[in-house]
Amino acid sequence: MVKNLILSDADGVLLNWEFAFDCWMEEKGHKRIRKDEYDIGIRYSITKQEASEFVKLFNESAAIGFLPPLRDAMHFVKILHEQHGYVFRVITSLSSNPYAQKLRERNLKKLFGTAIDSVTCLDTGADKDAALEPYRNSGLYWIEDKEENAVLGKNIGLNALLMEHEHNMKHTEVPIVKNWYEIWNTVVNRI
Repeated sequence: MVKNLILSDADGVLLNWEFAFDCWMEEKGHKRIRKDEYDIGIRYSITKQEASEFVKLFNESAAIGFLPPLRDAMHFVKILHEQHGYVFRVITSLSSNPYAQKLRERNLKKLFGTAIDSVTCLDTGADKDAALEPYRNSGLYWIEDKEENAVLGKNIGLNALLMEHEHNMKHTEVPIVKNWYEIWNTVVNRI
């Protein structure tokens, strides 16, 4: 296994998917109703079916290749990579569409360069169980914003950290981090 490896989700961790999706949805005539909700249907007051369709359409659109970085991700990923030798394996539930996957990889490499070791794209909304299984009991850091996936990582022996968002602030089972500065501090100081 690669020395100084960090496993990371993309959307809501490295990339600001929510901001880009909100802009895209507004163009489609839908305004976000609830900021504290992970479920897209509830966020926009649309059906689950409509929510699934919109997420899939967005994730397979050209917009997915141009997502901005989340908060201070670029700065501290660069420090972790260049000063401490860390590389990142990204595991993301994006789409099974090969063009969307290529856009995701290009976007990550454009923003984070050689810090990105590899990108594994799962289908839209797919579980991450199988993708995380090879890292079972490794103690590697696993950075995630979806509570369910963070807990999965913790339960299989990863050092899970949950990136704080309005929809997951009440979570207590996995340590919450507000930004990449806190991740850097945790990783470097092995807190």
